[in-house]
Amino acid sequence: VQLVESGGGLVQIGGSLRLSCTASGSGFSSYAVIWARQVPEKGFEWLGGIHKNGRTDYGDSIKGRITISRDNANAAAYLKINNLKPEDTALYYCAIPRNNNLYDGQYISRGQGTQVTVSA
Repeated sequence: VQLVESGGGLVQIGGSLRLSCTASGSGFSSYAVIWARQVPEKGFEWLGGIHKNGRTDYGDSIKGRITISRDNANAAAYLKINNLKPEDTALYYCAIPRNNNLYDGQYISRGQGTQVTVSA
């Protein structure tokens, strides 16, 4: 399964954004999906994930401002971020975790990412 993220861009502080993760190949509905972001000086940050049954879990750092969802019919997953802050500026990417374990840290597929920049 190949993953491609989209929806990033330049947004104002306090705004919202929905990122998409589109999968090609078969079997998307059988996989869990996680979202993460990376900033050069801060490294990797796991944001949350969604199990194949739709159950979600979120990281403490951003819980309350994000919603992860999926649309198996269209082989896509989504990350909605509200009340964007400058520290949300990062490269956001989606990935399929090994063994469908949201917390595994190893991924069988990962997209190239989409850049989100938050400014005043």
